[in-house]
Amino acid sequence: MSLVKSISGIRGTIGGRVGDGLDPVDIVRFTAAYATQRIEQRGKDHKLKIVVGRDARISGEMVDLLVTGTLIGMGCDVVNIGLASTPTTEMAVIGEKADGGIILTASHNPKQWNALKLLNEKGEFLNDAEGKGVLAIAEKEDFLFAEVDNLGHITRKDYLPYHVENVVGLELVDTEAIRKRNFTVAIDCVNSVGGLAIPAILKAVGVKNIIELNCTPNGQFPHNPEPLPQHLTEISNLMKEGKADVGFVVDPDVDRLAIICENGDMFGEEYTLVSVADYVLSHTSGNTVSNMSSTRALSDVTRQHGGEYSASAVGEVNVTTEMKRVHAVIGGEGNGGVIYPASHYGRDALVGIALFLSSLAQKGCKVSELRASFPNYCISKNRIDLTPAIDVDALLKAVKETYKSERVNDKDGVKIDFKEGWVHLRKSNTEPIIRVYSEAATMDAANALAQQVIAIVNQISR
Repeated sequence: MSLVKSISGIRGTIGGRVGDGLDPVDIVRFTAAYATQRIEQRGKDHKLKIVVGRDARISGEMVDLLVTGTLIGMGCDVVNIGLASTPTTEMAVIGEKADGGIILTASHNPKQWNALKLLNEKGEFLNDAEGKGVLAIAEKEDFLFAEVDNLGHITRKDYLPYHVENVVGLELVDTEAIRKRNFTVAIDCVNSVGGLAIPAILKAVGVKNIIELNCTPNGQFPHNPEPLPQHLTEISNLMKEGKADVGFVVDPDVDRLAIICENGDMFGEEYTLVSVADYVLSHTSGNTVSNMSSTRALSDVTRQHGGEYSASAVGEVNVTTEMKRVHAVIGGEGNGGVIYPASHYGRDALVGIALFLSSLAQKGCKVSELRASFPNYCISKNRIDLTPAIDVDALLKAVKETYKSERVNDKDGVKIDFKEGWVHLRKSNTEPIIRVYSEAATMDAANALAQQVIAIVNQISR
């Protein structure tokens, strides 16, 4: 059993003794800590309004009841939007002009996990200082619950129509072109809230022919819910039979989008953002942002369109902060996360699908042909195991010095940009390891780059 605390929230496994995982006691404690932080930030005389949405996990109803009850006990009014994606919940905070939101989802983790993801009044994840504030309050258990006459109230709303309407109304979503192409689209929604959201957005943008796989939102994940190639054999085999023009796969909370080509090949999660950015930049001049472990292809495409690319530290809140700083028109993460400020500052598979289909429809090509039009890179993921006694920060500093003749970015660990590719080293927050991501034109070249740097690290750490 596990419990992981971070600035973005708390996640863990369900079941066991107190302290073994995400138990009801901790759910109440961290919800009260979040409400306390919001009260401190928004003002003690301000009646808080908090949005709560959840994915379809088996434990979702139990966690929902605990979170909602605790918020009411803290004097907060709650807008409970029920089964809802992460981006829908983020947009509900905006739509309600609420003071924050809590998303009950463990994202791509297996079914025994659940989590509380914490939002600010903009519908965005808490920043570092705010998140640390919640953790400190939870540690002290410094809560003040409301007197009986000041308890909060609950209202229930469905925000999916609001979300869909927002996406369809985006200037670059070309419903007419999509409708004319008469696409057949296959989807795998891993039996979570994507089963509600993805058919809704597809129908709204003009797709009539939808092949639905695993679209019953009951939390019984039919395969590992992380949308990686090795988990997507069912939809890939369907695509190989020539039954659809494109396949879309989302994770349980619908903030990541994987795309399958018409021949069953993986489009590549890294290229979800690349393809959408290419389409956006072809209509809107501007800059882009992704995190430091994302593909160089986004930088290439951005320069082709006359824009500037910036890399942020890993983490959605870091990406959105950098996007605002450089006024990026599109950004996101290489895990299939598309952030389009014209809609909202959050990873959103609905936005990704609508923009991708618009691009595909306007270009009149196959998905595999669209993928072939982008620079091709391969990413290798490795790790270096370290003893707890090693000073990881000092080690990374020494690596930076070793490669000072190359382009080095130490915003988040150390990223070394070579002419033929890059290597990014980051220390883990939960294990005595260094994560090593590398990218080059081929997987062999990416692995070779990684091993070159790993050898230097091992030499320094002796």
